Amino acid sequence: MEEPITITSDTYTLEGLVQPSDCPHGIVITHPHPLYGGNMYNNVVETLARAYAAAGYTTLRFNFRGTGGSEGHFDEGQSEQADVMAATAWLHAEGMEAVDVAGYSFGAWVAALAVGAGLKPRRLIMVSPPVAFVDFGPVTSLPPLHLVISGEVDDIAPVNAIRREMPRWQSRAHLEIIAGADHFYSGRLETLAERVTAHL
Repeated sequence: MEEPITITSDTYTLEGLVQPSDCPHGIVITHPHPLYGGNMYNNVVETLARAYAAAGYTTLRFNFRGTGGSEGHFDEGQSEQADVMAATAWLHAEGMEAVDVAGYSFGAWVAALAVGAGLKPRRLIMVSPPVAFVDFGPVTSLPPLHLVISGEVDDIAPVNAIRREMPRWQSRAHLEIIAGADHFYSGRLETLAERVTAHL
């Protein structure tokens, strides 16, 4: 059962949901673009949370600043990096020995930028990194990148464009392509969960 919590990021209070576990591993899950309806209740975010919880992780999903009940204002992915860092720090403070980060769409981009700014998760997973929508130019190296997942017919995170970026991000990371899936994983959420679980 998930429990509501609050996280302090800069001077703002962010709302989140945590599902505790006895395992010393945690996962922070970041949501898609808030200006297009993205929040921590997004169905892909919820699917990721369920998959990690089933694998025994303590899961934490939260709303970026300015989203839902989180204080602050949207900052085009810049200050949101501090939100990811604050969520990761919250799990460490709760006793998690290792914390992963899994980001979906805009959340994947923000997580990647946060790694570039000094965040050091054990592993980073990006689901549908929106390479056709935002600038991944500043993302030059992602040492903790473990897995990238995208849909075969995703026009926001096109597979061919992701393939071109993978050697620059992390040559050892694995790319999973889900047949027939679009950016929203319509009818493919269970397949997404299965692919994530297979890599945990």
